[in-house]
Formats: sequence, C-alpha cells, structure tokens
Amino acid sequence: MAAKEYDVLIIGSGHSGGMAANVLTKKNLSCLMLNAGPVVDLEKDRSVKAAHELPFRGLGEPGRNPHIVIGNEFNANQWVDEREVPYTTETNARYDWVRVRLVGGRSLFWARQCFRLSDYEFKAKDHDGFGDNWPIDLAELTPYYDRVDSIFKVVGRKENLPQFPDGKFIDIQEGPESKATKDITSAAKDRGIAVSRMRFAQGEGGLASSVNLLLPEAAASGFLDIVPNAIVREITVDKNTGKANGAHFVDRHSKREVHVKARAVVLAAGTLESTRLLLNSGIANSSGVMGHYLIDQLYGCKVVASLPEARNGKVKPGMIGGGMFIPRFRNLKKGEKNNFLRGYSLPLGSGGGADPRMFREYGPELQKKLDEYRGSCVQGGLYGEVLPRFENHVRINKEVKDAWGIPVLHIHAKYGENELNMAKDAANTQEELYKAAGFEILYKSDKLFAPGYSIHELGTCRMGDNPKTSVLNKYNQSHDIKNLFVVDGAAFVTGGWQNPTLTISALSMRASEYLAEQMRMKNI
Repeated sequence: MAAKEYDVLIIGSGHSGGMAANVLTKKNLSCLMLNAGPVVDLEKDRSVKAAHELPFRGLGEPGRNPHIVIGNEFNANQWVDEREVPYTTETNARYDWVRVRLVGGRSLFWARQCFRLSDYEFKAKDHDGFGDNWPIDLAELTPYYDRVDSIFKVVGRKENLPQFPDGKFIDIQEGPESKATKDITSAAKDRGIAVSRMRFAQGEGGLASSVNLLLPEAAASGFLDIVPNAIVREITVDKNTGKANGAHFVDRHSKREVHVKARAVVLAAGTLESTRLLLNSGIANSSGVMGHYLIDQLYGCKVVASLPEARNGKVKPGMIGGGMFIPRFRNLKKGEKNNFLRGYSLPLGSGGGADPRMFREYGPELQKKLDEYRGSCVQGGLYGEVLPRFENHVRINKEVKDAWGIPVLHIHAKYGENELNMAKDAANTQEELYKAAGFEILYKSDKLFAPGYSIHELGTCRMGDNPKTSVLNKYNQSHDIKNLFVVDGAAFVTGGWQNPTLTISALSMRASEYLAEQMRMKNI
C-alpha cells in the first residue's frame, strides 16, 4: 500500500469525505481514504445490557467524555475518548468538542435536519456591514444543493421565503395541524413571523450517512481503498514542487508509522481535526488566518408553556400535538433596529409533558403535578447565528499530546453580547407567542449551552477571494498549495442558524468536481 501513488488521498469519511469519494471515483480517479477509527460492526460492537450490568451503572466512566452532554456508558464507544485525544481550553471557558472516529464519522449520528444557507448568510456583510462575505452566493451553490437533496431524499414544505430557501423536496402527505399549532401559527402571523415545518433527510431506513448513501457506490467502483484506524499525523509536501504529496499516519493499534502517496490531498476530517492537522503540518497558512474565526451555533434558550384546557387528562383529539419550525425573522430588512445582528430560528414541539425540575414538589405530590401537565405542553429552543470573530480561534498546544504523540488543539471561544442579546430576544419571542395562543408559561430561560454544544463547529480555514485574508479559494482549494483541498465545515465564512451538513455536502461535491476537472486538464 505504501508504495502505490493514488490520484487522491481523502482524510475523513463523514459526509464531506464520503461525498468527495463518491464524486471522484465516478471520474475514475483512484482514491485512498484514511479514517482514524474502525468500521462499525453492530453485531460485534453492540449488545443489550441493563444499567446494573455496567461498571458505572450507565452514567459513564469519570473523565472519559466530560464534554459530551449526550454521552453515557451505553453509547460511550461511539465517541472519542478524551483521555486518549484531549484538548485544552481557557480557564473557565468551556468548549464542547464532540468527536466520532468510526468510519462514517458523525454522519452516523446526524439528526438529518436539512437547511440551505441563504444570501443573508453568503452575503451577510452586504446586508449588515459586519465581517466578510463568502466568495460564492446561493445561486452558485443551488445546483449542488439540488443534487444533494436528491441523494438525501429531503422532505420539506416550500415557503418561498428568501431567508429560508426552498429545496428539491420529496412530496409527502403532511398530517393535519392541531388547534394548538394553528393558534401559535396565527399568533406568529399577526407579528409578521412565518411558521413552517421541519426539513429533514429521509435517507434510507432512517439513516442518511456517508456509510449508506455515499461510500457504497464509491467502494463498488473499484477506485476506492479505505484504511481504518489510520491516525494522520502530518500532510507531507514535496520540497521541490511545494505540492502536497501524501501523509504520514500512525496505526491506531500498533502505532507503526506509514507514509502514503497521492497526487492531491482532500481534507475532510471535520472542522477542527482538519485545522489541527494543517497546523501540526505547518502548511497552507501564509495568510495567518488559519485557526481563526471559529464559529458554531447557539443552542439553549428553553421556554415551556402549558395549555390549561389540556391538563388533567383532558386532551382531546386534534387539540394539541405536532411540531412547528420558525425560520429566521429578525434583521431581514436593512436598518431594522434590534440590539443584535443576524438572526435565529425556533424549533417548537407540542403535546409533551413538563420536566420534573420545573416544580417544587417532591414524591407523590410531584407525580401529581407531572400527571396534571402530561400532554399539555409546548416547548421550544433556539438555533442562533454566532458572529465570526478573529479572537475566537484554535492553536496547537505543544505541551499536551494525544495517545499517539500528536500535539493537541487549544480552543479559545466565547460568546459575546450579540449572542446573549439574541438569546434574550428568542426567549421573549417564544413567551409572547405562547401567551397569545392561550398557553401559560411554566419555565423560561435565555441561558445558552456552552460553545461547541451544537456539534456544528465551523470556520478556522475560511474561504475567500483574497489570499491575504483567507485560507481557501471559492472551490475549497488552498491558496498556497494548489493540490490541497479542505471540504468540511472549516471553509465556512459565516455559519448562519442552519444545520450545516447540507451546505458541507454541497460544497464538497462542488470542490470535488472542480478537483477532478483540474486533474483532467493536468493543472494539478
């Protein structure tokens, strides 16, 4: 394997790496994919156990995954063990970096929400004067969005809203709306706020990952080799040409080091792992921008309300139930006066119960309260945009190394006044809508989860037209090294409020087709 030179080396196997492999193998380019973890074997790796059979009763081994809020002992083996691959942060500045090193990466656990960015995000500076524009716009990416929609089988309702671009949706029959959702929708409409439904990937069998939608076709082509348990340490560069010529990786189990060769390198390891690898390699950063402008998305800001006539088991068919989705509605008009820039969306659900922590009672009295409110509640949260700031960044901490001797990342990320003001507005808006629809507020909080909680880390290798202020060009191609591409979320200039997976996949498709054409023309 080490002696063979591949056309393209792909590092990472999630949606971005899987899309690259899918596209490039169709062009008859030989591809080698390296992934830091194993292939998932459900028969071997999964078993059914009760909590009392586990050493830590299902709660998880202390110190293994302190930053994974959704992690526990039942699913611990799907996450990166932070004792093996740590990272550092500023004192009292938490950042939750959730990583998966299985083949397929985090695509295996994607929630499947599918939103396109709009020109409010692509051309944000033109709209409000802050930060930078992307070097592309919605029109340029739309053909790729359309093709990704078809692969993922995206379901949605067309709304013809510029801030919520419609897609190439599968036409399915929507269920009837309940009276509660109609009342909330009416209250929103009275305030000039549009209400839609969630847009999601139907995929195959409820899964829309690279493992079931992208990699099988690439593997069947005969042009793709996949090496699991390959932890890439460094991208290598030919001293004579200045081009990337492969990578050094360490075998996860034996710790044996191997070098692989390729005519081009595609980084798709996930935003921060890709940037970590580039920084450790000491390449592609003539701008000095690499690692900076780290962004993610705001999550949190929970408001719960109850419909009085639905309490105590009095829920009638059609009274309450179902979900709603409110896309961005703030700062759509130039000159709009709010105490924050950009915007947020509100995912809302109705027909559930209340959290025990919302009541003062204990024991039998608490159970009475829970029974009283069961099925009567509506609740929502927040998906909000984080402003890209130079000071939010990652860098290499040479004092700390992972289990394979590779220096780790240090992450510096904090939310500012803009994000805090946005959260307050989101909480107040939810409260106002619920009250107008006849609900009583049970709980209201504008508290945000820590940066990184969304698992949507973006930026740090932003694209742009100017090589002095960006790492990549509009085709995800390094300004400095023309046969090096970064096709994951690291390329983002702004993050918006939208789940980024659809955009990452569309960008990877576009970049891979550009790479294939450049190789055909012998420009690479």
